[in-house]
Amino acid sequence: MILTASHWVYLIGTIIIILTMLCRQNVVVPAILMTFLVGWVYSGSFSTGLQTIFNSSLTAAAELFNIFLIIAIMTALLHSLKAIGSDEQMIKPFQRIMTNGHLSFWILVLVTYSLSLFFWPTPAVPLIAALLIPVAIRAGLPPIGAALAISFAGQGMALSSDYMIQIAPMLSATSAGIDVAPVADRTFVLSLITGITALSIAYFSLRKSIKKPALSHSTAWENDQMTASDEMEQFTNQSKQKRIFFAALVPATFLIIIVYMILSKFSSAIPELEGGAGAALIGGAAVLLLICVSSIYQIRTALSHSSDYLVKGFVFAFKAMGPVIPIAGFFFLGSGELSARIFAISEASQAPSFLFDLVQAGQQTIPESPFLAGFGILLVGMITGLDGSGFSGLPLVGALSGALSESVGVDAATLAAIGQMGAIWVGGGTLIAWSSLVAVAGFAKVPVMELVRKSFTPVMTGLLLSTFIALLIF
Repeated sequence: MILTASHWVYLIGTIIIILTMLCRQNVVVPAILMTFLVGWVYSGSFSTGLQTIFNSSLTAAAELFNIFLIIAIMTALLHSLKAIGSDEQMIKPFQRIMTNGHLSFWILVLVTYSLSLFFWPTPAVPLIAALLIPVAIRAGLPPIGAALAISFAGQGMALSSDYMIQIAPMLSATSAGIDVAPVADRTFVLSLITGITALSIAYFSLRKSIKKPALSHSTAWENDQMTASDEMEQFTNQSKQKRIFFAALVPATFLIIIVYMILSKFSSAIPELEGGAGAALIGGAAVLLLICVSSIYQIRTALSHSSDYLVKGFVFAFKAMGPVIPIAGFFFLGSGELSARIFAISEASQAPSFLFDLVQAGQQTIPESPFLAGFGILLVGMITGLDGSGFSGLPLVGALSGALSESVGVDAATLAAIGQMGAIWVGGGTLIAWSSLVAVAGFAKVPVMELVRKSFTPVMTGLLLSTFIALLIF
Protein backbone atom coordinates (compact mmCIF):
# COMPACT_ATOMS: atom_id res chain seq x y z
CA MET A 1 0.00 0.00 0.00
CA ILE A 2 1.51 3.31 -1.17
CA LEU A 3 0.59 6.24 1.03
CA THR A 4 0.40 9.67 -0.56
CA ALA A 5 0.69 13.13 0.98
CA SER A 6 -3.10 13.30 1.27
CA HIS A 7 -3.06 10.11 3.38
CA TRP A 8 -0.69 11.74 5.84
CA VAL A 9 -2.77 14.92 5.96
CA TYR A 10 -5.83 12.79 6.72
CA LEU A 11 -3.93 10.99 9.49
CA ILE A 12 -2.81 14.30 10.99
CA GLY A 13 -6.39 15.57 10.83
CA THR A 14 -7.67 12.46 12.62
CA ILE A 15 -5.11 12.89 15.40
CA ILE A 16 -5.93 16.60 15.76
CA ILE A 17 -9.65 15.89 16.04
CA ILE A 18 -9.12 13.13 18.62
CA LEU A 19 -6.82 15.35 20.69
CA THR A 20 -9.30 18.21 20.46
CA MET A 21 -12.06 15.91 21.73
CA LEU A 22 -9.86 14.76 24.62
CA CYS A 23 -9.25 18.42 25.51
CA ARG A 24 -13.04 18.88 25.69
CA GLN A 25 -13.10 21.43 22.90
CA ASN A 26 -15.44 21.73 19.94
CA VAL A 27 -14.07 19.87 16.90
CA VAL A 28 -16.22 21.42 14.17
CA VAL A 29 -13.62 23.98 13.05
CA PRO A 30 -10.67 21.51 13.03
CA ALA A 31 -12.82 19.06 11.03
CA ILE A 32 -13.69 21.71 8.44
CA LEU A 33 -10.10 22.95 8.08
CA MET A 34 -8.67 19.43 7.75
CA THR A 35 -11.36 18.52 5.23
CA PHE A 36 -10.25 21.49 3.15
CA LEU A 37 -6.58 20.51 3.41
CA VAL A 38 -7.21 16.88 2.47
CA GLY A 39 -9.25 17.94 -0.56
CA TRP A 40 -6.63 20.48 -1.59
CA VAL A 41 -3.65 18.12 -1.22
CA TYR A 42 -5.45 15.21 -2.88
CA SER A 43 -6.61 17.18 -5.92
CA GLY A 44 -3.81 19.72 -6.08
CA SER A 45 -6.46 22.41 -6.54
CA PHE A 46 -7.32 25.11 -4.03
CA SER A 47 -10.83 25.49 -5.44
CA THR A 48 -11.44 21.74 -5.18
CA GLY A 49 -10.40 21.94 -1.54
CA LEU A 50 -13.09 24.54 -0.98
CA GLN A 51 -15.62 22.39 -2.80
CA THR A 52 -14.64 19.44 -0.62
CA ILE A 53 -15.83 21.30 2.48
CA PHE A 54 -19.29 21.69 0.99
CA ASN A 55 -19.52 18.29 -0.71
CA SER A 56 -18.36 16.36 2.36
CA SER A 57 -20.96 18.05 4.55
CA LEU A 58 -23.62 17.48 1.90
CA THR A 59 -22.74 13.79 1.73
CA ALA A 60 -22.75 13.52 5.51
CA ALA A 61 -26.13 15.25 5.69
CA ALA A 62 -27.56 12.80 3.17
CA GLU A 63 -26.18 9.79 5.05
CA LEU A 64 -27.35 11.03 8.46
CA PHE A 65 -30.69 12.51 7.43
CA ASN A 66 -32.62 9.38 8.35
CA ILE A 67 -31.46 9.90 11.95
CA PHE A 68 -32.37 13.60 11.83
CA LEU A 69 -35.77 12.77 10.36
CA ILE A 70 -36.73 10.21 12.98
CA ILE A 71 -35.67 12.61 15.75
CA ALA A 72 -37.74 15.40 14.19
CA ILE A 73 -40.84 13.23 13.74
CA MET A 74 -40.77 11.72 17.22
CA THR A 75 -40.10 15.14 18.78
CA ALA A 76 -43.04 16.59 16.84
CA LEU A 77 -45.28 13.77 18.05
CA LEU A 78 -44.22 14.36 21.64
CA HIS A 79 -44.93 18.10 21.27
CA SER A 80 -48.45 17.32 20.07
CA LEU A 81 -49.07 14.86 22.91
CA LYS A 82 -47.77 17.37 25.44
CA ALA A 83 -50.11 20.05 24.09
CA ILE A 84 -53.16 17.97 25.04
CA GLY A 85 -51.70 16.42 28.19
CA SER A 86 -51.57 12.88 26.83
CA ASP A 87 -47.87 12.59 27.64
CA GLU A 88 -48.78 12.62 31.34
CA GLN A 89 -51.35 9.89 30.87
CA MET A 90 -49.06 7.82 28.68
CA ILE A 91 -46.25 7.44 31.19
CA LYS A 92 -48.37 6.73 34.28
CA PRO A 93 -48.25 2.91 33.86
CA PHE A 94 -44.45 2.96 33.70
CA GLN A 95 -44.24 5.00 36.88
CA ARG A 96 -45.43 1.98 38.83
CA ILE A 97 -42.33 0.04 37.76
CA MET A 98 -39.70 2.74 37.34
CA THR A 99 -40.07 3.98 40.89
CA ASN A 100 -36.54 5.37 41.29
CA GLY A 101 -33.53 6.33 39.21
CA HIS A 102 -31.52 3.22 40.07
CA LEU A 103 -34.22 0.83 38.91
CA SER A 104 -34.96 3.01 35.88
CA PHE A 105 -31.37 2.73 34.66
CA TRP A 106 -31.48 -1.07 34.53
CA ILE A 107 -35.00 -1.19 33.10
CA LEU A 108 -33.82 1.05 30.25
CA VAL A 109 -30.91 -1.35 29.72
CA LEU A 110 -33.12 -4.43 29.64
CA VAL A 111 -35.78 -2.99 27.34
CA THR A 112 -33.24 -1.44 24.95
CA TYR A 113 -31.16 -4.60 24.73
CA SER A 114 -34.18 -6.83 24.15
CA LEU A 115 -35.58 -4.71 21.33
CA SER A 116 -32.23 -3.88 19.72
CA LEU A 117 -31.17 -7.52 19.62
CA PHE A 118 -34.07 -8.29 17.31
CA PHE A 119 -34.49 -5.06 15.37
CA TRP A 120 -31.21 -3.14 15.70
CA PRO A 121 -31.05 0.10 17.70
CA THR A 122 -32.20 2.45 14.92
CA PRO A 123 -35.91 1.56 15.13
CA ALA A 124 -35.77 0.62 18.82
CA VAL A 125 -34.30 3.86 20.21
CA PRO A 126 -37.16 6.19 19.14
CA LEU A 127 -39.70 3.89 20.79
CA ILE A 128 -37.77 3.65 24.04
CA ALA A 129 -36.85 7.33 24.08
CA ALA A 130 -40.41 8.48 23.49
CA LEU A 131 -41.94 6.28 26.16
CA LEU A 132 -39.36 5.63 28.84
CA ILE A 133 -36.80 8.46 29.03
CA PRO A 134 -39.31 10.97 30.47
CA VAL A 135 -40.35 8.41 33.08
CA ALA A 136 -36.74 7.60 33.99
CA ILE A 137 -35.88 11.27 34.41
CA ARG A 138 -38.94 11.88 36.55
CA ALA A 139 -37.84 8.92 38.69
CA GLY A 140 -34.55 10.70 39.37
CA LEU A 141 -32.20 9.35 36.71
CA PRO A 142 -30.15 12.18 35.14
CA PRO A 143 -30.53 12.56 31.34
CA ILE A 144 -26.90 11.53 30.75
CA GLY A 145 -27.62 8.31 32.68
CA ALA A 146 -30.55 7.50 30.43
CA ALA A 147 -28.41 8.17 27.35
CA LEU A 148 -25.59 5.93 28.63
CA ALA A 149 -27.99 3.08 29.43
CA ILE A 150 -29.58 3.18 25.98
CA SER A 151 -26.38 3.60 23.95
CA PHE A 152 -24.44 0.89 25.82
CA ALA A 153 -27.29 -1.61 25.71
CA GLY A 154 -28.39 -0.88 22.14
CA GLN A 155 -25.61 0.53 19.96
CA GLY A 156 -23.01 -1.31 22.04
CA MET A 157 -24.03 -4.63 23.51
CA ALA A 158 -26.85 -5.65 21.14
CA LEU A 159 -25.44 -4.30 17.89
CA SER A 160 -21.86 -5.52 18.43
CA SER A 161 -23.00 -9.14 18.62
CA ASP A 162 -25.89 -8.81 16.14
CA TYR A 163 -26.73 -12.28 17.33
CA MET A 164 -30.24 -12.53 15.91
CA ILE A 165 -29.89 -10.85 12.50
CA GLN A 166 -26.19 -11.87 12.17
CA ILE A 167 -25.18 -9.46 9.44
CA ALA A 168 -22.10 -8.32 11.38
CA PRO A 169 -20.72 -11.80 12.18
CA MET A 170 -21.46 -12.85 8.62
CA LEU A 171 -19.33 -10.00 7.26
CA SER A 172 -16.50 -10.80 9.66
CA ALA A 173 -16.60 -14.56 9.09
CA THR A 174 -16.90 -14.38 5.31
CA SER A 175 -13.91 -12.06 5.08
CA ALA A 176 -11.90 -14.37 7.34
CA GLY A 177 -12.88 -17.42 5.30
CA ILE A 178 -14.47 -19.27 8.22
CA ASP A 179 -17.91 -20.42 9.37
CA VAL A 180 -20.31 -17.84 10.80
CA ALA A 181 -21.39 -19.83 13.87
CA PRO A 182 -18.18 -19.59 15.96
CA VAL A 183 -17.83 -15.88 15.22
CA ALA A 184 -21.45 -15.23 16.19
CA ASP A 185 -21.16 -17.23 19.41
CA ARG A 186 -17.93 -15.56 20.49
CA THR A 187 -19.08 -12.05 19.67
CA PHE A 188 -22.20 -12.72 21.74
CA VAL A 189 -20.11 -13.67 24.77
CA LEU A 190 -17.70 -10.76 24.28
CA SER A 191 -20.56 -8.31 23.84
CA LEU A 192 -22.01 -9.35 27.19
CA ILE A 193 -18.64 -9.00 28.93
CA THR A 194 -18.02 -5.59 27.38
CA GLY A 195 -21.57 -4.40 27.97
CA ILE A 196 -21.90 -5.53 31.57
CA THR A 197 -18.51 -4.01 32.39
CA ALA A 198 -19.31 -0.68 30.70
CA LEU A 199 -22.80 -0.48 32.20
CA SER A 200 -21.53 -1.29 35.70
CA ILE A 201 -18.85 1.41 35.53
CA ALA A 202 -21.34 3.92 34.15
CA TYR A 203 -23.90 3.13 36.85
CA PHE A 204 -21.45 3.44 39.73
CA SER A 205 -20.02 6.66 38.29
CA LEU A 206 -23.43 8.36 38.19
CA ARG A 207 -25.21 6.75 41.14
CA LYS A 208 -24.49 9.76 43.38
CA SER A 209 -26.18 12.06 40.85
CA ILE A 210 -29.39 10.01 40.92
CA LYS A 211 -32.04 12.00 42.78
CA LYS A 212 -35.27 11.20 44.51
CA PRO A 213 -38.33 10.97 42.22
CA ALA A 214 -39.95 14.34 41.50
CA LEU A 215 -42.05 15.95 38.79
CA SER A 216 -39.64 18.90 38.74
CA HIS A 217 -36.92 16.71 37.17
CA SER A 218 -38.88 16.10 33.97
CA THR A 219 -40.18 19.68 33.94
CA ALA A 220 -36.64 21.07 34.03
CA TRP A 221 -35.48 18.51 31.47
CA GLU A 222 -38.22 19.30 29.00
CA ASN A 223 -37.73 23.07 29.31
CA ASP A 224 -40.32 23.31 26.61
CA GLN A 225 -40.41 26.49 24.56
CA MET A 226 -43.76 25.62 23.09
CA THR A 227 -46.50 28.08 23.89
CA ALA A 228 -49.42 25.74 24.15
CA SER A 229 -51.26 27.31 27.08
CA ASP A 230 -54.12 28.47 24.91
CA GLU A 231 -54.41 25.05 23.33
CA MET A 232 -54.44 23.37 26.74
CA GLU A 233 -57.12 25.74 27.99
CA GLN A 234 -59.20 24.93 24.96
CA PHE A 235 -58.69 21.25 25.43
CA THR A 236 -59.55 21.19 29.11
CA ASN A 237 -63.02 22.34 28.18
CA GLN A 238 -63.39 19.31 25.94
CA SER A 239 -63.78 15.66 26.85
CA LYS A 240 -60.78 14.40 28.80
CA GLN A 241 -61.48 10.95 27.40
CA LYS A 242 -59.75 12.05 24.22
CA ARG A 243 -56.58 12.73 26.20
CA ILE A 244 -56.69 9.22 27.66
CA PHE A 245 -57.56 7.78 24.26
CA PHE A 246 -54.40 9.12 22.62
CA ALA A 247 -52.32 8.20 25.65
CA ALA A 248 -53.37 4.60 25.00
CA LEU A 249 -53.34 4.79 21.20
CA VAL A 250 -49.69 5.84 20.80
CA PRO A 251 -48.11 3.04 22.90
CA ALA A 252 -50.59 0.53 21.43
CA THR A 253 -49.60 1.53 17.91
CA PHE A 254 -45.91 1.10 18.65
CA LEU A 255 -46.62 -2.23 20.37
CA ILE A 256 -48.41 -3.44 17.24
CA ILE A 257 -45.38 -2.42 15.19
CA ILE A 258 -43.12 -4.39 17.53
CA VAL A 259 -45.32 -7.48 17.21
CA TYR A 260 -45.35 -7.07 13.44
CA MET A 261 -41.56 -6.85 13.35
CA ILE A 262 -41.27 -9.98 15.50
CA LEU A 263 -43.63 -11.87 13.22
CA SER A 264 -41.73 -10.68 10.15
CA LYS A 265 -38.56 -12.07 11.72
CA PHE A 266 -39.87 -15.51 12.61
CA SER A 267 -42.83 -16.06 10.31
CA SER A 268 -42.73 -16.65 6.56
CA ALA A 269 -46.27 -15.30 6.24
CA ILE A 270 -45.03 -11.71 6.64
CA PRO A 271 -42.16 -10.31 4.55
CA GLU A 272 -39.08 -9.66 6.69
CA LEU A 273 -38.20 -6.02 7.27
CA GLU A 274 -34.73 -5.24 5.97
CA GLY A 275 -32.37 -2.31 6.23
CA GLY A 276 -34.10 0.83 7.47
CA ALA A 277 -37.62 -0.54 6.95
CA GLY A 278 -38.23 -0.81 10.69
CA ALA A 279 -37.33 2.80 11.38
CA ALA A 280 -39.36 3.90 8.35
CA LEU A 281 -42.38 2.00 9.65
CA ILE A 282 -42.11 3.71 13.03
CA GLY A 283 -41.58 7.13 11.45
CA GLY A 284 -44.57 6.78 9.13
CA ALA A 285 -46.83 5.66 11.95
CA ALA A 286 -45.63 8.55 14.12
CA VAL A 287 -46.54 11.08 11.40
CA LEU A 288 -50.06 9.70 11.09
CA LEU A 289 -50.43 9.77 14.88
CA LEU A 290 -49.22 13.38 14.85
CA ILE A 291 -51.96 14.31 12.37
CA CYS A 292 -54.59 12.51 14.44
CA VAL A 293 -53.52 14.24 17.65
CA SER A 294 -53.43 17.61 15.89
CA SER A 295 -57.02 17.07 14.75
CA ILE A 296 -58.29 16.84 18.30
CA TYR A 297 -59.37 20.49 18.42
CA GLN A 298 -60.93 21.00 15.01
CA ILE A 299 -60.35 19.21 11.75
CA ARG A 300 -59.74 22.47 9.92
CA THR A 301 -56.90 23.42 12.29
CA ALA A 302 -55.13 20.06 11.91
CA LEU A 303 -53.16 21.31 8.90
CA SER A 304 -51.57 24.23 10.73
CA HIS A 305 -51.02 22.36 13.99
CA SER A 306 -49.34 19.39 12.28
CA SER A 307 -47.08 21.71 10.32
CA ASP A 308 -46.14 23.71 13.43
CA TYR A 309 -45.18 20.59 15.37
CA LEU A 310 -43.09 19.24 12.50
CA VAL A 311 -41.26 22.55 12.23
CA LYS A 312 -40.52 22.44 15.96
CA GLY A 313 -39.25 18.90 15.56
CA PHE A 314 -36.89 19.78 12.71
CA VAL A 315 -35.62 22.87 14.51
CA PHE A 316 -34.78 20.78 17.54
CA ALA A 317 -33.13 18.01 15.48
CA PHE A 318 -30.88 20.35 13.50
CA LYS A 319 -30.10 22.61 16.43
CA ALA A 320 -28.99 19.67 18.53
CA MET A 321 -27.31 17.55 15.86
CA GLY A 322 -26.26 20.01 13.14
CA PRO A 323 -22.64 20.37 14.34
CA VAL A 324 -22.14 16.65 13.71
CA ILE A 325 -22.42 17.06 9.93
CA PRO A 326 -19.02 18.69 9.16
CA ILE A 327 -17.29 16.29 11.56
CA ALA A 328 -18.84 13.31 9.81
CA GLY A 329 -17.89 14.86 6.47
CA PHE A 330 -14.19 14.67 7.34
CA PHE A 331 -14.33 11.02 8.39
CA PHE A 332 -16.45 10.08 5.39
CA LEU A 333 -13.38 10.93 3.32
CA GLY A 334 -11.87 7.78 4.80
CA SER A 335 -14.35 5.51 3.02
CA GLY A 336 -13.85 4.84 -0.69
CA GLU A 337 -17.57 4.65 -1.44
CA LEU A 338 -18.35 7.95 0.26
CA SER A 339 -15.23 9.78 -0.90
CA ALA A 340 -16.22 8.91 -4.46
CA ARG A 341 -19.40 10.94 -3.97
CA ILE A 342 -17.49 13.78 -2.32
CA PHE A 343 -14.90 14.03 -5.09
CA ALA A 344 -17.46 13.23 -7.85
CA ILE A 345 -15.61 10.08 -8.97
CA SER A 346 -17.83 7.72 -10.94
CA GLU A 347 -16.06 4.50 -9.89
CA ALA A 348 -15.79 3.92 -6.14
CA SER A 349 -12.80 1.64 -6.70
CA GLN A 350 -10.89 4.61 -8.12
CA ALA A 351 -11.70 6.90 -5.20
CA PRO A 352 -9.31 7.41 -2.26
CA SER A 353 -9.98 5.43 0.90
CA PHE A 354 -7.71 7.28 3.30
CA LEU A 355 -8.72 5.61 6.55
CA PHE A 356 -8.66 2.04 5.32
CA ASP A 357 -5.49 2.57 3.31
CA LEU A 358 -3.75 3.75 6.48
CA VAL A 359 -4.96 0.71 8.42
CA GLN A 360 -3.83 -1.71 5.71
CA ALA A 361 -0.45 -0.01 5.48
CA GLY A 362 0.07 -0.44 9.21
CA GLN A 363 -1.08 -4.05 9.51
CA GLN A 364 2.47 -5.32 9.00
CA THR A 365 3.50 -3.70 12.27
CA ILE A 366 1.33 -6.09 14.30
CA PRO A 367 3.82 -8.49 15.98
CA GLU A 368 3.43 -12.28 15.92
CA SER A 369 2.31 -12.59 19.53
CA PRO A 370 -1.16 -13.85 20.51
CA PHE A 371 -1.88 -11.05 22.97
CA LEU A 372 -0.30 -8.29 20.93
CA ALA A 373 -2.05 -9.54 17.80
CA GLY A 374 -5.40 -9.69 19.61
CA PHE A 375 -5.12 -6.16 20.97
CA GLY A 376 -3.74 -5.04 17.59
CA ILE A 377 -6.88 -6.35 15.86
CA LEU A 378 -8.97 -4.56 18.49
CA LEU A 379 -7.14 -1.32 17.71
CA VAL A 380 -7.62 -1.81 13.98
CA GLY A 381 -11.33 -2.41 14.50
CA MET A 382 -11.62 0.72 16.62
CA ILE A 383 -9.83 2.80 13.99
CA THR A 384 -12.11 1.55 11.23
CA GLY A 385 -15.05 2.58 13.41
CA LEU A 386 -14.01 6.22 13.19
CA ASP A 387 -16.08 6.57 10.03
CA GLY A 388 -19.18 6.30 12.21
CA SER A 389 -20.52 3.14 10.61
CA GLY A 390 -19.14 0.25 12.62
CA PHE A 391 -19.91 -2.22 9.85
CA SER A 392 -17.73 -0.82 7.07
CA GLY A 393 -14.52 -2.01 8.75
CA LEU A 394 -15.67 -5.60 9.33
CA PRO A 395 -14.38 -6.95 6.00
CA LEU A 396 -10.96 -5.51 6.82
CA VAL A 397 -10.72 -6.91 10.37
CA GLY A 398 -12.11 -10.22 9.13
CA ALA A 399 -9.51 -10.49 6.40
CA LEU A 400 -6.75 -9.53 8.83
CA SER A 401 -7.96 -12.15 11.31
CA GLY A 402 -7.86 -14.88 8.71
CA ALA A 403 -4.39 -13.83 7.56
CA LEU A 404 -2.86 -13.56 11.05
CA SER A 405 -4.55 -16.54 12.68
CA GLU A 406 -2.07 -19.26 11.84
CA SER A 407 1.10 -17.22 12.40
CA VAL A 408 0.08 -15.89 15.85
CA GLY A 409 -1.59 -19.09 17.08
CA VAL A 410 -5.03 -17.62 17.74
CA ASP A 411 -8.22 -18.97 16.20
CA ALA A 412 -9.48 -16.77 13.37
CA ALA A 413 -12.99 -16.68 14.87
CA THR A 414 -11.59 -15.22 18.09
CA LEU A 415 -9.63 -12.52 16.30
CA ALA A 416 -12.61 -11.69 14.07
CA ALA A 417 -14.87 -11.42 17.14
CA ILE A 418 -12.39 -9.09 18.86
CA GLY A 419 -12.13 -6.89 15.76
CA GLN A 420 -15.92 -6.81 15.45
CA MET A 421 -16.21 -5.65 19.06
CA GLY A 422 -13.81 -2.76 18.45
CA ALA A 423 -15.39 -1.66 15.18
CA ILE A 424 -19.03 -1.66 16.30
CA TRP A 425 -18.64 -0.46 19.87
CA VAL A 426 -16.69 2.53 18.57
CA GLY A 427 -18.38 3.21 15.24
CA GLY A 428 -21.79 1.72 15.91
CA GLY A 429 -22.83 4.39 18.34
CA THR A 430 -21.05 4.64 21.71
CA LEU A 431 -17.83 6.60 21.12
CA ILE A 432 -18.33 8.41 17.81
CA ALA A 433 -20.37 11.60 17.86
CA TRP A 434 -21.18 11.42 14.14
CA SER A 435 -22.75 7.95 14.37
CA SER A 436 -26.25 6.95 15.49
CA LEU A 437 -25.19 8.14 18.95
CA VAL A 438 -26.54 11.53 17.87
CA ALA A 439 -30.05 10.06 18.01
CA VAL A 440 -29.59 8.90 21.61
CA ALA A 441 -28.15 12.26 22.64
CA GLY A 442 -30.96 14.08 20.85
CA PHE A 443 -33.76 12.17 22.55
CA ALA A 444 -32.08 12.48 25.96
CA LYS A 445 -31.40 16.19 25.29
CA VAL A 446 -27.73 16.01 26.27
CA PRO A 447 -24.72 17.32 24.29
CA VAL A 448 -23.42 14.51 22.13
CA MET A 449 -19.78 15.35 22.89
CA GLU A 450 -20.48 15.14 26.62
CA LEU A 451 -22.03 11.73 26.04
CA VAL A 452 -18.90 10.62 24.16
CA ARG A 453 -16.63 11.75 26.99
CA LYS A 454 -18.75 10.01 29.63
CA SER A 455 -18.72 6.82 27.53
CA PHE A 456 -14.98 6.65 26.88
CA THR A 457 -13.68 5.09 30.11
CA PRO A 458 -16.48 2.51 30.58
CA VAL A 459 -16.37 1.37 26.95
CA MET A 460 -12.59 1.17 26.73
CA THR A 461 -12.42 -0.77 30.00
CA GLY A 462 -15.04 -3.20 28.73
CA LEU A 463 -13.29 -3.71 25.39
CA LEU A 464 -9.89 -4.30 26.97
CA LEU A 465 -11.32 -6.75 29.50
CA SER A 466 -13.32 -8.72 26.92
CA THR A 467 -10.30 -8.93 24.61
CA PHE A 468 -8.11 -10.22 27.44
CA ILE A 469 -10.69 -12.85 28.41
CA ALA A 470 -11.20 -13.87 24.77
CA LEU A 471 -7.49 -14.54 24.33
CA LEU A 472 -7.47 -16.61 27.53
CA ILE A 473 -10.51 -18.81 27.01
CA PHE A 474 -11.04 -19.11 23.23
